[in-house]
Amino acid sequence: MRILVTGGAGFIGRAVIEALLAEGHAVVACCRTRGTAGERPGLEMLAFDLGGALTPESWRARLDGVDAGVNAAGILRERRRGDFERIHHAMPLALAEACRAGGIRFVQISALGDDRDGEFIRSKHRFDAALLALDADAVVIRPSVVMSTRGSYGGTSLLRALAALPGVLLLPGTGGQTIQPILLEDLAALVVRCVRQAHAGPRVLHAVGPEILTVRDYLVAMRAWLGLPPARVVEVPVFLVAGAAAIGERIGRGPLGATIAGMLERGNVGPPGAHAELERVTGIAPRPLREVLARSASFVQDRWHARLYLLRPLVRVLLVVVWLVSGLAGLLATPAQYGGILDAMAVPASVQAPLVLATSVLDLVLAAALLFAARRRPLVLVLMLVSVLAYTFGVGLLAPALWLDPLGGLAKNLAVLGLLLVALAIEDAR
Repeated sequence: MRILVTGGAGFIGRAVIEALLAEGHAVVACCRTRGTAGERPGLEMLAFDLGGALTPESWRARLDGVDAGVNAAGILRERRRGDFERIHHAMPLALAEACRAGGIRFVQISALGDDRDGEFIRSKHRFDAALLALDADAVVIRPSVVMSTRGSYGGTSLLRALAALPGVLLLPGTGGQTIQPILLEDLAALVVRCVRQAHAGPRVLHAVGPEILTVRDYLVAMRAWLGLPPARVVEVPVFLVAGAAAIGERIGRGPLGATIAGMLERGNVGPPGAHAELERVTGIAPRPLREVLARSASFVQDRWHARLYLLRPLVRVLLVVVWLVSGLAGLLATPAQYGGILDAMAVPASVQAPLVLATSVLDLVLAAALLFAARRRPLVLVLMLVSVLAYTFGVGLLAPALWLDPLGGLAKNLAVLGLLLVALAIEDAR
């Protein structure tokens, strides 16, 4: 079969593509940019903006020779107002209608949750309802927390990071909130089965594991799998967790927001008998999480990722503060403060004030860009790296005595260079 997969560069989409290719299917992967799903035999990349494919006509030519469509596209955060509506509802509805017109089977990977958990869930469920109303060969898969021993993304990365905190295990409240996690590989196998298996009209499948775990159980199991010693349990008051989620929602960055807060408040489990129903209908029986963890080894890379996940935003904030303070200090500096350094570098007196002003404004612009221009962050980090290299070695060559400054101002730039290199290395969230 030839399968079209949207969201092919995502955490779930990549696993679905891998499972389809392993079964011998050809895959057309729709991604924002070509190459983001990898290059493999049997995989064809189709790069375009999903947010612009909002009519059935925009999909029909792309469905030529396609036997089934899988929608794994999803966003944790809106970049523009209305992105949830476009990516989670309007786009897949257009694709589903085009599939129905062409007699093509359709599989929707949705999300388990309550509509009170925020627009992420509401937009997913709006499309689910629209799909179920179509007279189509379609199935909606609603997974609970999706985890893997091979990687993580979004909420599962956050949970893994919380499990790896040094010396403590932070719990939201008592940690008694319930989840019903499913292994990523089992979810991918379920999608493959649904692609191959005809359905008697549209239906909903709740993709959940056989165990209902508390968040505390999950974190303890994940910490043990990471090979870390037991830690002191610290119960964080629920109002503080809600406050942090509200801030995260307001900032619009990272997984901590309304969806995670709702999951922690109401739990994230399937209806009674969901796991048994899943096995009865599809023949796929997702495995128990703790059993899989007990049989799988973790590696140093897993611990690195878990520990770096929460350091990543901290590194970014520190760099913003350094550039902000540097820029403000330059604007407030007097000729008496910077004249000695620039004189030692043989910079003419008439040029000194404009030069300090220009470099100070540049520092402030880079600080603002790193804070707000998420899509351009790698470029901003490279520009910061270039500016530090130019300043450090320019000043160091023209005024070498500054290397021996008692406070080590110039030498400390070497540490900033290292921090920038680390920030660039861990910038890719996928």
